[in-house]
Amino acid sequence: MRLRKKWWARPEMEESPLVITEPREYTGRWKEIFNNDNEIYLELGCGRGEFITKNAIDNPDKNYIAIDLKDEVLVYVLRKIKEAELDNVRIIPLEIAFITEIFDKNEISRIYINFCNPWPKDRHNKRRLTHTRFLEKYKQFIKPGTEIWFKTDNRELFDASLEYLNNFGFELLFYTYDLHRSGFEPNVMTEYEKKFTDLGMEIMFLKAKLKDSNN
Repeated sequence: MRLRKKWWARPEMEESPLVITEPREYTGRWKEIFNNDNEIYLELGCGRGEFITKNAIDNPDKNYIAIDLKDEVLVYVLRKIKEAELDNVRIIPLEIAFITEIFDKNEISRIYINFCNPWPKDRHNKRRLTHTRFLEKYKQFIKPGTEIWFKTDNRELFDASLEYLNNFGFELLFYTYDLHRSGFEPNVMTEYEKKFTDLGMEIMFLKAKLKDSNN
């Protein structure tokens, strides 16, 4: 869906300290942004922020970073976290392909990827956020034992993602082709997930852990 340009979005975001418009200035120093030593969880492609807001409310002892590209989406994330009076969330407007430029070794403790673009054409597969091309990027800044939590409604993407992770140094801890009937308890629904579920669609989910390189 093509978003209509909201010219007021960037000025509103730039007024808030919760939005980091120059994230490369903080590479290796993200704990300073939050002013604590709590673990940092990262959501790649955060949509309008319902998922990360609920997680941040439920887990005040964790820090969260939401990344997406469009100001037209991120401005609503900002409004949600301000309304909830959260101080453990930061927003970064960024093309995810440049993710390694803003984080340093061992800075991130979990990655969430929810309903990303499936890029179904073979020539576009490398753009998938679960593709080995991106897993290689994540390995540069996640801690050993870091988990990736991934949700999608696309069966082909899900099957491919299981293979990408299994063959690239990650241990599959749990996966299901029907999340809402799986008994998996700590699920926080996204906006897309609610919409798909209302349409009777099955949601696929996995979590995988980065293996310790010393094992």
